[in-house]
Amino acid sequence: MDYGRPALADRLAAEYVLGTLRGPARRRFEALLPAHPALRAAVAFWQSGLEPLAGSIEPVPPPPALWPRIERQLFGAPAPAAVPRWWQRLGLWQGLAGSALVATLALGLVLMQPPPAQPPIVVVLDPNPQAGGVAAANFVASISADGRALVLRPVGPVSVSAERALELWAVPADGAPRSLGLVSPQQGATVVQPRLLQGTAAFAVSLEPPGGSPTGAPTGPIVSVGKLRL
Repeated sequence: MDYGRPALADRLAAEYVLGTLRGPARRRFEALLPAHPALRAAVAFWQSGLEPLAGSIEPVPPPPALWPRIERQLFGAPAPAAVPRWWQRLGLWQGLAGSALVATLALGLVLMQPPPAQPPIVVVLDPNPQAGGVAAANFVASISADGRALVLRPVGPVSVSAERALELWAVPADGAPRSLGLVSPQQGATVVQPRLLQGTAAFAVSLEPPGGSPTGAPTGPIVSVGKLRL
């Protein structure tokens, strides 16, 4: 497998940072990191783009009574010394009690496990041949599974003069494109919107004046475009 391919390195790094790359695949990826600068760079890019998003999520502490209840189930409450009753000496009841305890703990562990994370949606924005070579640009857009966050990254160098800017657009099947903000030729862009994918059929990058389109619609040539396939 050619880990030097930017699209492959970006996809594996995204799954690694999100935690969806698991088991032998995750261990193999970690073993490859020291020998592959492209993989390390992709992991650093995804960590810088996604980890700040987690800061807006408030942690949910467990109920105060949860841990004492688990300790009682694991170790039992101290009981006063007393002569055991006849039913307490029966192995059948003790076995049933032990089975119930194991089942309770197993159910608690299952309920405490977080739901499995879904892999991101990856869209490759290829250079638009109709742009006439104005600014050859190739991007990879990685979108969170819930459709709320997008990280756009340039694949290779993008040459843009100081008098022009790049702008990202969400293109519907019908209707006018919706601006998602400016794109850095070196760093790409990070977009967080609650309905990022609603009505979106493709993503495109256009060449605009400094500060972006003055009309709210693309005014310059579309230099890169990629269809969204869900």
